[in-house]
Amino acid sequence: MGLGMLNCREVTGRASELLDGELPLPVRVQMRLHLLMCRFCREYMRQMSLVIRALRRLPTGDDPSEALQRELLHAFQAERP
Repeated sequence: MGLGMLNCREVTGRASELLDGELPLPVRVQMRLHLLMCRFCREYMRQMSLVIRALRRLPTGDDPSEALQRELLHAFQAERP
């Protein structure tokens, strides 16, 4: 990846790394610049962030599929405009 603009595929492919703070500064800057211009990738990042927050709130020992479904539904309903 050079210093040029990233495309949507590159941004969405590295979304979790950005949210986890695992990218070097030059790549974070490139991603942030792309997100400033691309509403589709901004929405994707918002959804990824919701999923990550929901997963972190899951209690251990629950049936993951049911608990995850409940948490994601709750998170997306809470974020509606």
